[in-house]
Amino acid sequence: MVRGKTQMRRIENATSRQVTFSKRRNGLLKKAFELSVLCDAEVALIIFSPRGKLYEFASSSMHETIERYQKHTKEIQANNPPAEHNMQHLKHEAASMLKKIEQLETSKRKLLGEGLGTCTIEELQQLEQQLERSVTTIRARKMQVYKQQIEHLKEKGRALAAENAMLSEKFGLETQQRGSNEERAVGTSAEISEVSDVETELFIGPPETRNKRPFQK
Repeated sequence: MVRGKTQMRRIENATSRQVTFSKRRNGLLKKAFELSVLCDAEVALIIFSPRGKLYEFASSSMHETIERYQKHTKEIQANNPPAEHNMQHLKHEAASMLKKIEQLETSKRKLLGEGLGTCTIEELQQLEQQLERSVTTIRARKMQVYKQQIEHLKEKGRALAAENAMLSEKFGLETQQRGSNEERAVGTSAEISEVSDVETELFIGPPETRNKRPFQK
């Protein structure tokens, strides 16, 4: 016969509840004993019955095990503060941050010339001095940026001048080569003209008579 699954809820019948308690208690004590023997673990088990009767099991000493447990618990609490304490600390930090933000917003409005109605003469003088220091720092930074830009433009101008000189030199060499080529071409044309001055007139007859032919202009 297959045993049905026990529902995890309080047994309403008092007799059944007492019988179940006795069986489960003995089984739990047996398992605690087996765990301590098989795994060499320090086990301490405390059970109070519904009527307040105490049942316990300790593999070594119940008192020493409880002291060890309390010491371990204190160490954990010292290293890891309780969540409630952490929440209080976080709330305090949040409130402090909000207060600082409000102060910064107020200071910012005053620097912009707003909300000055409640300021005293000393506060106004401090604001004026602070603004003067800020303007001095800003002007110094602006001059530094101007100098950096001027140096950059000078470097760019030098680079362009060098590139221009290189291109001019290259263009001069090309012009010189082109002139040399033109001179060679003129010389070649003159030679061709001289060759073309050779008599090419057709004459029929023996060579002797050709030499005796009178010159004709």
